[in-house]
Parts: sequence; structure tokens; C-alpha cells
Amino acid sequence: MAWNYLFFINSAALGVGLAMDAFSVSLANGLNEPHMKKKRMAGIAGVFAFCQWIMPMIGWFAVHTALLYFTAAQKAIPWIALALLGTIGGKMLYEGICGCDEACTEKKVSGGTLIMQGIATSIDALSVGFTLASYDLLQAFVSSLIIAAVTFIICIGGLLLGRKFGMKLSDKASILGGTILIAIGLEIFISNIF
Repeated sequence: MAWNYLFFINSAALGVGLAMDAFSVSLANGLNEPHMKKKRMAGIAGVFAFCQWIMPMIGWFAVHTALLYFTAAQKAIPWIALALLGTIGGKMLYEGICGCDEACTEKKVSGGTLIMQGIATSIDALSVGFTLASYDLLQAFVSSLIIAAVTFIICIGGLLLGRKFGMKLSDKASILGGTILIAIGLEIFISNIF
């Protein structure tokens, strides 16, 4: 593919499409942590952006080297996303319904949970790497960077929105956030299975 404006538009459009799950999870994280600092927001968005960058690169690499191994594993992708997001969302939902005397204290998303969220929301970007097979390494790298930049910006927006509404919904934010995560897991699962 040539380096032209269409290359950049396609990469940005891929970024928008792929970032929607990360946006929703960012919204849930903002709801869960309404007093989040800007530095933490940048870190969370950065994790999602990194995952959205690395997954297409892994997909591109798979097409060019080990396609046979990844084709067999591709059927497991929706199951993995459902399990990860369902577990995280279920935990948030449980904590929100129980109250657990933590309703007054802000619960920060742990580093491990954030990594799981990043992987779960970007696992569909792995298959995008298969579509980048016609690109050379540099084009695939640049396209993935554009996807990551778009994801970062969209996730910051999701965190800001979640933070704003999290302050207004404080005691129900965990329930809403958990429900969103479970819904995203189901959407990924259903759209990939059917």
C-alpha cells in the first residue's frame, strides 16, 4: 500500500472502531474512580493505547511468520475476552450491590486489572493485524501507532466522562461500571461467534 492520505484515514478509522471497547471500559473506570488525577488518567489511557498498538503488530507478525499457529488460537479470542471482562465486571457489580462498607472510599483499578482490561479490549485488534498483511513492517508500525494515538485520545474522553458522572452517581458507579464491562465482554463474544 502506498503512503497517501487514504493510508492515514484508514488507520485513524481503524483506531476509532477498535477504541470503542476501550472507551467504554475507560468510562467504567472513570465512574469507579471519580477523583482520578490527570497523571493516572494518562497512564490508564496509555495502557489501552499500548495494547491497541501491540495487538495489530502481533497479528501482522503472525501473518508473516506463524499464521498456522494463530489460526487455531483465533477461535479462543472471544472466549478470552468474555472471561476477562466478565470476571472484572462481575467483581465490580458484586462490590456495588453488596456495598461492602467501601461505598465511601474510592476504589482504584489495580495494575493487574488494568492490564487485563487492556488485553481484553484490544484482543480484537489482533485480527486487524491480519488485515495489515499487505503493509510492509514500517507501514504496519505507523498504522498501529495511529490506532494507539486515536485510542489514547478516545480513552481520555471516556475517563473524563466517567469521572464527571462518577461524582454524581458515586454509590451506583460500581454497578454501572461492572454492567458496562460485562456488556462489552458479551458484545465481543457474540459478534465474534455469530
